Amino acid sequence: MGKSYKETGVDIDLANQIVKKIKPLIVKTSIPGVLSGIGGFGGLFSLAGQNYKEPVLVSSTDGVGTKLKISFALNKHNTVGIDLVAMSVNDIITCGAKPLFFLDYISIGKLSKKVVVELIKGITEGCKMADCALLGGETAEMPGFYSEGEYDLAGFAVGVVEKSQIIDGKKIKEGDAVIGIASNGLHSNGFSLARKVLLESNKYKIDDKVSSFGEYLGEELLTPTKIYVQPVLHLLEKYKILGIAHITGGGMVENIPRILPEGVSVQINQNSWPKPPIFSLIQKEGEISNEEMYRTFNMGIGMVLIVRPDKVKEIIKELKQMNFPSYLIGRVVKRETKVPGTFVSLFEGERVND
Repeated sequence: MGKSYKETGVDIDLANQIVKKIKPLIVKTSIPGVLSGIGGFGGLFSLAGQNYKEPVLVSSTDGVGTKLKISFALNKHNTVGIDLVAMSVNDIITCGAKPLFFLDYISIGKLSKKVVVELIKGITEGCKMADCALLGGETAEMPGFYSEGEYDLAGFAVGVVEKSQIIDGKKIKEGDAVIGIASNGLHSNGFSLARKVLLESNKYKIDDKVSSFGEYLGEELLTPTKIYVQPVLHLLEKYKILGIAHITGGGMVENIPRILPEGVSVQINQNSWPKPPIFSLIQKEGEISNEEMYRTFNMGIGMVLIVRPDKVKEIIKELKQMNFPSYLIGRVVKRETKVPGTFVSLFEGERVND
């Protein structure tokens, strides 16, 4: 008798069982515009009835990165799906776009119903937070490609914005205010450095309870990325937001300049917001310079808004009411374009209570 696909490590029957298990989860993310169910060769979404005169589609793709190593070590898989969605939808809203749908790609060495279902639970939870549909995806069993118990995640989101309402930062000018919306930890960036400093150095174990934040280290590291879609879309209905930056890999130093027009730069007061203790722990244990920290991690700010100064108090109040703490963290200043240097400068101003 000839060889079968299953003997090579690919179990099609198990894959079909998993699809049946996750279908009810995916259905719960459906929104107006979804035309197709799970199982087709492509996901269908209609823009009809969306009330756009000149709709512009916006897309973004990303993964979770080496944060997955923490998930493997703890054998906990229900939060990294939220991270996966967050990394793309948080990028999309920087243009002012509303996320419409998300697609995932899970590649895994050996299929596990428990693991895949937990991953999809996280992805669907993230989609619900972003009010977008999980329109489709792919789970690929790849025997011999990954170490036992390991997998990788990737995904992409598509959103829509009225052409006349695209946020591109072109109207940012000297004197504008910089608001930072708080993160809840590392989100999904800087984990290669964090793991090297805390875990690979053997200074800590993943199940150690750390007194500075009162949690087990692994649980703190697995805290899922905040999804900022709903509060930002709410603000856009009421206020003129001039620029939005998602603070991911590269931190404020690399991400804020992506939205600045010629002739201006941003000054950031490092003491103007409280920072989650995980950052000071990493900096201390790794003897990392301040400059390197701000270029690697979000340092407690997950999203930056640039607005006119007379709207700062109102916007911060609105965000607080939505349980998204935010702070006035800096200002836009004139930049001497003939002088080489960074677009973002850090200074230590008046200190706030941590």
